[in-house]
Amino acid sequence: MTDPVRNTPDEAPLEPDLPICDPHHHLWRRPNNPYLLDDFMRDASGGHRIVSSVAVECGAMYREAGPPELRLVGETEFLEGLAAESSAADTPTTVAAAIVAYADLSLGDRVAAVLEAHREASPTRLRGIRYSTMWDASDSFRSVPRPGLLRDATVRKGFACLRRQGLSFDAWLYHPQIPELVELARDFPDVPIVLDHIGGPLGLGPYEGRRDEVFQAWSADITALASCPNVVLKLGGVGSLRSGYDWHQRTPKPSSTELAEAMRPCFELCIEKFGAGRCMFESNFPVDRISYSYVSIWNAFKIMSRRYSEAERNALFHDTAGRVYGVV
Repeated sequence: MTDPVRNTPDEAPLEPDLPICDPHHHLWRRPNNPYLLDDFMRDASGGHRIVSSVAVECGAMYREAGPPELRLVGETEFLEGLAAESSAADTPTTVAAAIVAYADLSLGDRVAAVLEAHREASPTRLRGIRYSTMWDASDSFRSVPRPGLLRDATVRKGFACLRRQGLSFDAWLYHPQIPELVELARDFPDVPIVLDHIGGPLGLGPYEGRRDEVFQAWSADITALASCPNVVLKLGGVGSLRSGYDWHQRTPKPSSTELAEAMRPCFELCIEKFGAGRCMFESNFPVDRISYSYVSIWNAFKIMSRRYSEAERNALFHDTAGRVYGVV
């Protein structure tokens, strides 16, 4: 795989003995852009102690035949195969120790059959479902076909099936949609919800040059979301283009110190409002690989978290993810 992180400052991994569970990365086989087990291990073997990981769906490796609503189970079968390969290998990292699959919750009650098929494909590693609902009126961002899905009655019927199946829900949306997630979390207090990428603060299109204004709106909604005890946060995803940073265009790439300072305001607010026991650092690789290396982003997390206690840091790097996704 061609490495998009060119001329990254040479960095040694900081605190290499600190155990890490990476709770959000992807694996796929795509034309001219594969990211498979060996690719992830090359990133994860840079000196940080990555003991386990959670593989999250990315709309890849679907079955080519069969009922349309079940073709997506092919991705779970694909991830389960790579997880088994990782378990059998003599490596320090258990890759895909847990799997977060995709299911179309707009099927309503009928999604139960899809969840059962996922469970059959991955009986011991399936932990949750991600149903992306990101939408913005601007054409600067990738959006689902219509807004307001988390308020849709049929989608909520599908969501209720997660409770009956004992599965968590990974939410992927943009920051103006966080109030919809607050409503959902309050209406389903017994379903564990994981908000990916700190709720996707936007920095392009109509949001470009308005970072302070976006921060104020985002922070108010994050504070409201923190009142829902069934919600936890993933701290990461800032390297994606939607965030509005120029890191992907820069040579050399930003250092971990610069990354830490850029991420600090949002991440520290999240930890303040949710507590370390409801927050977890994530790599979001290979998506964020366009902006920085795997070594650099985990160094950045370690730099910006130095003010926290040992127990809090253990939670942020490993224990929260281990508890939420049932991995060691």
